[in-house]
Amino acid sequence: MNTDQARAARVDHDPLTEAVIGCVFKVANALGSGFLEKVYENALAFELERAGLVHQQQVPISVHYEDRVVGTYIADLVVEGCLLLELKACRALEEIHTAQCLNYLKATRLSTCLLINFGLPKPQIKRLSRRPCFRCSSAFISVHRCSSFNLLDIGGFLEFPCPSS
Repeated sequence: MNTDQARAARVDHDPLTEAVIGCVFKVANALGSGFLEKVYENALAFELERAGLVHQQQVPISVHYEDRVVGTYIADLVVEGCLLLELKACRALEEIHTAQCLNYLKATRLSTCLLINFGLPKPQIKRLSRRPCFRCSSAFISVHRCSSFNLLDIGGFLEFPCPSS
C-alpha cells in the first residue's frame, strides 16, 4: 500500500467524522443553503443528538501564551469531547477559515476539526488533523478537503513539512 492509499484508509475509517458528515448532509439536504450559520448549528446539534453523539454547542476555549490566558474564542460545536466543528455559511471557504481552525486545534490540543460550509447547495467540508510527526514528535497538520460523503479524494490532501526537516 502506498502512502496516499494509507492516508485514504485512515481518513475513510474514522467512524466519528463519518457519522458527523452524515449528519451534515442530512441538515444540508433538509435546509438547503441561504440560512445564517446559527440555524445550521442548531439543526446539526439536533441531528447529532438523534445520532446518539455527545456534543456541546458554543464551547468557550481559552488561548494561552506561556502561563497566561491571552484570549478566548467560542467553538461552534465539540463532538464526543474530541472533534471540533467550525461552521460557516458563506460563498466559499477561504484560507483564513482554514487558518482559524488550525489555530483552534492548537489552542484546544484537540486532534481533528471539521470545517463545514453550508453556504452552497452542496456542503463544503475540510477535515483538518493535528497529529504528532513520526520523525520529530512535534505536531504537524494535515488538511483533507471533501465535497461528498466519500473521503477518499486524496488529491486535496496537503501535509505541511516536518519542522525538523
